[in-house]
Amino acid sequence: MRYLLSILFALCLIGVPKTRGDDGVIQCANLIYAGTKTSRCFSDQFLTTMQQKTAIPAERRFRSVKLSSDELFDYPFVMMTGESSFFLSTKERENLQRYLENGGFLLASAGCSNKDWSRSFRAEMKKMFNKEALEEIPMEHPLFRTVYTIDKLELSKSSGEASLEGIEIDGKLVVVYSEEGLNDTSNRAGCCCCGGNEIKNAMEVNVNILSYALLY
Repeated sequence: MRYLLSILFALCLIGVPKTRGDDGVIQCANLIYAGTKTSRCFSDQFLTTMQQKTAIPAERRFRSVKLSSDELFDYPFVMMTGESSFFLSTKERENLQRYLENGGFLLASAGCSNKDWSRSFRAEMKKMFNKEALEEIPMEHPLFRTVYTIDKLELSKSSGEASLEGIEIDGKLVVVYSEEGLNDTSNRAGCCCCGGNEIKNAMEVNVNILSYALLY
């Protein structure tokens, strides 16, 4: 109840979250990038949980959107994941940079903890922001307190703990990235982590990330 009241209070302070569909529901996008690459194994369960736990109305399914299209700018929150190396086109890179610099938010996740995808994603962020842009997000960050109180990121195949990385613009996170993976494949029929070391409490983490993206 405390978290619901906090979200309602935040909505009153800052107004309606940035972008809504025609039916008044927030829509999130699954990016199609590097030509035809897209996510087939990223669970949308956190969107349903978001509706149940907060006052924020979110569409329960992702919309597929090309990174190179102007339609990208109709969505306040987009995600991308994959399991192999990739290169963005100049148009995709320019679009994503403009999107992030103008209020958009990206959740990125290496599917199955794939190292090739991780290297490609890091390289693309460096090209866009001209530095080693991704920095570790401390567990004291508001991101970990928006809906759920998250004190650690549990790994599915080891006893260790994971961390998230991000990019800030003007003091606000606009990119959150996990090299272990936030795909939450346990809630996605027909998908598995394929030997990767996915973050086990990904669903709760993703709810917090979306809440942060919309309310801060």
